[in-house]
Amino acid sequence: MTATVTLAAGVGDMTSFTLTSAGLAVGIGLLAVEHVTWWRGSGGGKGAAAAEGGGKAKDPMELIPTWFGIAFGTLMVACPAGLLGYTSGFLRWGGNGIGGLIMSWMTGTDAQTIANSSAPRLDHGGALVVTVLVISLWMLRKKFPKATRGKFKKGVFIGVLLAIGTGIFAMIGDLVVPGANDLGGWALNAILRSDIGALV
Repeated sequence: MTATVTLAAGVGDMTSFTLTSAGLAVGIGLLAVEHVTWWRGSGGGKGAAAAEGGGKAKDPMELIPTWFGIAFGTLMVACPAGLLGYTSGFLRWGGNGIGGLIMSWMTGTDAQTIANSSAPRLDHGGALVVTVLVISLWMLRKKFPKATRGKFKKGVFIGVLLAIGTGIFAMIGDLVVPGANDLGGWALNAILRSDIGALV
């Protein structure tokens, strides 16, 4: 039986960062841990629930920092170069290495390269959105609680490892990157070609 997958975009329109099966396993594992922790809750419970470390659970707002980080990590992979693009490559290299050691020690099997084309590329509009995000996040970094910053950073790492151009995880790139490109294109068009009355 042969499985077939469809690319999210043409290969020429995608960035290229190598991902191994071990790196993908790290990303999936971290994603699972975040969601299991969210499902069970952490603290705030009473009686037996508190004694077991359980508590308030399943509040969707708790997942926002993680999923915002995943979206940002995907946007980093969509950068064809620059500091964000190179950082995403470094993080992916680290995930591949850590996962490769674990896979080799646990299973005796070496990781295989599973993805070279990773995510649709950012265009000029998407680059505008990402630049605004970077500036805003840097200026506001001290305003966010430490736990929120930690979830965001973990989400970025997960996003970098799960940004692939085929299969189920391609849906993340298909939503995030074209969305950023379209939003940035709309903003540029509105700013450069519209008067104040058209914006309000």
